[in-house]
Amino acid sequence: MLSDSTNLLSFSQNAVEAKPYQILLPLGLILILAKLFSLALHKLKVPQVIGFLVSGLVVGLITFIPNQNILTDYTLSGLDLFAKVGVILIMFSAGLGTDINKVKAVGWQSVIITSLGVIVPMLFGFLLSFTFDKITGGQLEIPGISPIYTEIYYGVVLTATSVSITVATLKELGRLDSKVGMSLVSAAILDDIIGIILLSLVLSLAKSGSSTNDTSTFAGMIMQATGSTSTALNVGLIILFMLLFFALTFGAGILLKKLFNWLGSKYPHHIRITILALGVCFIWSYLAEYFNIADITGAYLIGLILARTNTEHYIDHRSETLADNIFAPVFFACIAMNMYTSKTGFDVHFMVFGLLWVVFGLLGKVVGAGTGALISKYSFKDSLRVGIGMMARAEVVIVCAQKGVDGGLISSQLMVYTLVLILVSSFLTPIFLKLTYKNEPSDPTKLTKENN
Repeated sequence: MLSDSTNLLSFSQNAVEAKPYQILLPLGLILILAKLFSLALHKLKVPQVIGFLVSGLVVGLITFIPNQNILTDYTLSGLDLFAKVGVILIMFSAGLGTDINKVKAVGWQSVIITSLGVIVPMLFGFLLSFTFDKITGGQLEIPGISPIYTEIYYGVVLTATSVSITVATLKELGRLDSKVGMSLVSAAILDDIIGIILLSLVLSLAKSGSSTNDTSTFAGMIMQATGSTSTALNVGLIILFMLLFFALTFGAGILLKKLFNWLGSKYPHHIRITILALGVCFIWSYLAEYFNIADITGAYLIGLILARTNTEHYIDHRSETLADNIFAPVFFACIAMNMYTSKTGFDVHFMVFGLLWVVFGLLGKVVGAGTGALISKYSFKDSLRVGIGMMARAEVVIVCAQKGVDGGLISSQLMVYTLVLILVSSFLTPIFLKLTYKNEPSDPTKLTKENN
């Protein structure tokens, strides 16, 4: 027990003793550099998340300085705490930015596009990792985790999408309000919801398949009490926990919607509304873990609920400084810094897998979402546009990948290739999308004018 307590306050070899103020220097450097790099890369139309990651890579170079006492184990633990809060706030903001009403504008077509846009890349990722594992004799296997969960999770990460770059491109082309534009926005919303559910499901299954269960959670206590090794029973219990949690969330959502609408009417634009929203977000994230569901799921659902209140814009605006400009940069910077301190090392086999995983990730969205659009009776060109538009990735894919690393399901080496996927998709999506609209009027109103 004494050794466990000591480990909580471990220091690097270069640090004589832990001092709380030591975290301030790397924290300050991360925040300043994150803003500078994100602003610089914005001019190149690169997502700001890349700037955050670059800041982490730069600050992480401090670890190579002999006898440095800046990035000690103590300060890294502190930054990691900031990062854990950051990922919760990122998913809360994602939920706030989700407009369910836009899904209704396209209807069943968006459901088909989303379904295949999730199933196909997930299947591509699973088949790639399964085949690679068999060929290499289990190079992707994680000790203590059933290979099937690892292989599935590599596919789950590929289900994430981000159409912010696509939306910006369509705005530039005057096509955002077109059938393709509305389909992409609504499909992306459903994509996030389904992806988060799949992530929680696989993480829960992996936990249930491990040798021990976390008895500090309600789900863990029940599973421990059953003492069953039956996969079918575990799956049933996990689905039951998820249904209970979603039912509880639905009921709480009705009350929260009424409460925040009342607060928005009685105390418009008051800071107490944002504070209350963040408090509920953190509590629900904790509750999600208590039901053996990923904490980010709870955060996302609360954001989704509050997005349908009259306080949504105010909460989003006031929490932006905290989430997007402080905690989120630290989260992404820590991911980049971990690449220096990771004990996994470089693996040629994984490099081959990682590059193939990026290619399959790009093709999976184009084939899946594009096929869904074809089934929905879109033209071939419009279907291609939908597929290309869903190809882009950003912060959500990093969150999904990092949750898999933290949960011990996948190798930390995947984070490098996740960044590659973001960069490649960010550059290719607007280029290919613009090519599909080549020789067509940028503004749809021009077509009407010409016909008249």
